[in-house]
Amino acid sequence: MSDKVACRTPTKGRDGVTNIPRWKYDILRLAILESVDAAGPAGLRFADLAHEVGARLEDELRGRLGSIGWHTTTVKLEMEVRGELRRLPGSGAQRLVLA
Repeated sequence: MSDKVACRTPTKGRDGVTNIPRWKYDILRLAILESVDAAGPAGLRFADLAHEVGARLEDELRGRLGSIGWHTTTVKLEMEVRGELRRLPGSGAQRLVLA
């Protein structure tokens, strides 16, 4: 069995955990960090995150990952729990910055 990462959500009242392979988590975490960092202090709109992450991945990796949007959201939520990302308050649509 391959190494897995338990991905949690910061949403109160939701206790579910999604386990994904560590190699997927590591690749997506790096792409998320690069994407959010490139957006600067104004933050990256959550609606744009999966597109930005996908653009940073090689074609072969995109094919092996499965759903980029689903996996990106899952890893993003765990990164919020770990304190690596935060949501900008009062920005209307969800915007992400590095914590």
